[in-house]
Amino acid sequence: MIAPVEILRGNSPVVLGLPHTGTYVPPQIEAKLNARGRALEDTDWHIHRLYDGLLPDVSSVRATFHRYVIDANRDPSGVSLYPGQNTTGLVPLTNFDGLGIWDQNPDAAEVEARREAFHAPYHAALAAELKRVKALHGFAILYDCHSIRGDIPFLFEGPLPDFNIGTNMGTTCDAALADLVITACSAAPGYSSVLNGRFKGGWTTRHYGRPDAGLHAIQMELAQRSYLATEAAPWTYDDAKASQLRRPLQQILTALADWAPQTGGTI
Repeated sequence: MIAPVEILRGNSPVVLGLPHTGTYVPPQIEAKLNARGRALEDTDWHIHRLYDGLLPDVSSVRATFHRYVIDANRDPSGVSLYPGQNTTGLVPLTNFDGLGIWDQNPDAAEVEARREAFHAPYHAALAAELKRVKALHGFAILYDCHSIRGDIPFLFEGPLPDFNIGTNMGTTCDAALADLVITACSAAPGYSSVLNGRFKGGWTTRHYGRPDAGLHAIQMELAQRSYLATEAAPWTYDDAKASQLRRPLQQILTALADWAPQTGGTI
């Protein structure tokens, strides 16, 4: 069995979270998916490749399992991130278009088993990295890396901006950090951006973002058109698009790594 999490340890104050790039589905779970589910189309395709090498000495925590196994960016209690809006749950029953992905839906016992086997180890690793980095610097910055198709009527109206920055309405990080990110995005020629639009930060950002305690969290949701050849199978990484997008992403991560709080905090 593949380990549920891959950890790269560095000494930068920035930790990259990568909860949705994994494509591993254990055979016993894959057997319960229908053909639509087995296509794994809601993957954050190639995001780990897109960010690779952008910031020296950065730490990263990457889930190897697919979000259809269990979603590492959802509340483990099952509470919805966006009450009253279409979304997917802890173990999604549909894809992002609202279409079923299972021949046999998981029951409560199976969801709990998956939480223990996949969700919990991922967050134990992420929490440990944030604690380690905070001990080095007095603070830590979680930058949660995501991407999604830019046109999904089931989830949102109209085309999604290229850069979708989430801080849960300013509660998960120092305001100066959000300003650094939105300034870099706004200055990137040819790209659109929004702060706390449709995506305000998932459970990871909301759970770990405690700026008063020296823990800052920001989610970046990228529209996949910004680095894929097309937003459809086979989800081909476009080297030219990606090379252009990596420039503002590098500027963002460098600015975050160079930032220092005016006052410290303790966990």
